[in-house]
Order: sequence, then C-alpha cells, then structure tokens
Amino acid sequence: MPGLRSELPRPIPSVAYTTARGVMYRGFAEDVLRSPLVRKYRQKVQLILTSPPFPLNRKKKYGNRQGKDYVEWLAAFAPLFKDFLTDDGSIVIEMGNAWEAGEPAMSTLALEALLSFLKAGDLKLCQQFICHNPARLPTPAQWVSIDRIRVKDSYTHVWWMAATTRPKADNRRVLKPYSRSMLQLLRTKKYNAGRRPSEHHIGATSFLKDNSGAIPSSVLTLTNTLSNDPYIVYCKERGLPLHPARMPGDLAAFFIKFLTDARDLVLDPFAGSNTTGAVAEDRKRRWVAIEPNDDYLEGSRGRFSETFAG
Repeated sequence: MPGLRSELPRPIPSVAYTTARGVMYRGFAEDVLRSPLVRKYRQKVQLILTSPPFPLNRKKKYGNRQGKDYVEWLAAFAPLFKDFLTDDGSIVIEMGNAWEAGEPAMSTLALEALLSFLKAGDLKLCQQFICHNPARLPTPAQWVSIDRIRVKDSYTHVWWMAATTRPKADNRRVLKPYSRSMLQLLRTKKYNAGRRPSEHHIGATSFLKDNSGAIPSSVLTLTNTLSNDPYIVYCKERGLPLHPARMPGDLAAFFIKFLTDARDLVLDPFAGSNTTGAVAEDRKRRWVAIEPNDDYLEGSRGRFSETFAG
C-alpha cells in the first residue's frame, strides 16, 4: 500500500484491552487490518465509523499528512475497508476542513481525498452530512479573530458510503421529537394543503399520521464541550494528554443507531480516544477499534467501566 508507511517506530499489532462487547488493538490501522489478529472480522463489519487525521497544514501530535501524500494515504484504505464490510455494510468518515498555508483560502484537499477514496474502493456515496458545532472556537484564528476577514469554521463533512446503493439503514431509529407546531397539527388535524412554491403538492392527509417523530435533516448540530466527561476526568487524574480531535459522542450515536442493529459489529480504524467503541458498547453493538498512540490508548480506557476495560 503506497503512502501508508510511517518513519516513526511501528508497534507490533496486539490487543490493548477488551470490554464486554469490544476490543481495542494497538498498532497502525494498515498494519492491524492486514494482520492475522483481525482476519476473523472480514466481511462481518456492519459499520466502519471513523474520523481519520485531517489534512492539516501543520503537524499535530496525533499525526497527519499533507498534500498528495494525504490523498494517496487515505485512498489506499478504501479496498482494505471494503474487505471487512458485510454485503450491506456502510463506511462513514468524518472529515474536517483544511486551509491553504498562510492564506485565507480553503483547501480542496479534504474533498480530493474523499473523492479518491470513493474511486479507489468503487464505493457509492449514499449521502453527505454536515456536522455543525456552534460552540467551536473561532478558527482559523489569523483570518477570523485577528484580520477579521473570515467567519469561524464550525463544521465538518461526514460522508456515508457503501458498496451498494441500498446498505442497511432505517431513519425511524433516529427520529427527532416533533416541533410544537407539528404536535398542534396532529391534535387539530388542520393545515394548509395544496401546491407549494417549490411545486411540491401537499395532500389533505399527508401530515395526519403520527410517526412518533420527525425525520432528521442531513445537517447535524452537535456540541462537544463537556468538561466533566468521564474520559476527561480519567485523563486529568492520571496526567494523560487529551486527544485534540475527539469525535462528538452524539455523532457516533446517530450513525450507529441509523445504520446498525444490536449485536452488529462496528469498526473504528482511527480510534483516538475511542468514542466509537464507547457508544457502540452503550448501544449493545460489538466493536473493534485501532490506535497506535499509547497515551491515547490508555486514556480511552476512561470511557469504560474499569470492570470491563482489562
């Protein structure tokens, strides 16, 4: 696999810890996924849910690549991921934005990488989501807070892909509470039917059925600001560094509920603080996670009861 090798010392793939429903492996994703340790999971993973290192213009402690190297690195994972999916399994990748070095211009690198990933795996793009965090700090700081010529970058892209156009999915598992106006409509059974400016025709009974909630949109508004999160407390008590790019738990919960059933297998090959594994465990899904950094591995134990994270 071109572009996957690192100049850093590479740990031999091994089991870091296990829980009631999952296992965390220590090692680089490409090494672990090609090792005999995980051969038993091939064609059995229902959902690969992950947030790979973003293509940033400066090096981060959790590791990242730039430019063409990043595009090739991510694309090389596509056929490998596909080999682990069930016939109706899904891949969901969260990807942040990148900016041109020293310039107030957004880079297209993240989009190029994801398009290359789709092509390399011969995958279908089922739907694109936006994950909006209104509490995010104003970045890029130079252009937003100092020069004041841009507004803050407050979203990430989330791409849902699969080998088929009809992977397992059910939006009834992720319904939102009805709005006050919709609840009133259901009580009164009255609304204005007919043709809308959009040319959609709303029938006289189209909105009279109570479906127990509203279908969510593809824009997910989530925050990730809890200071008393068990993971944060665990790391602070032990002097462990917090992972700087943690996936919001609600984002993981949305896709795990939407795309899997209880006891299905979920994989996160770039686990970091292992949000995916913790949410899968809580939702009674089996999980597999992979992370090479020992500090992040140790910190991720804080997401689980010490009874199980052994």
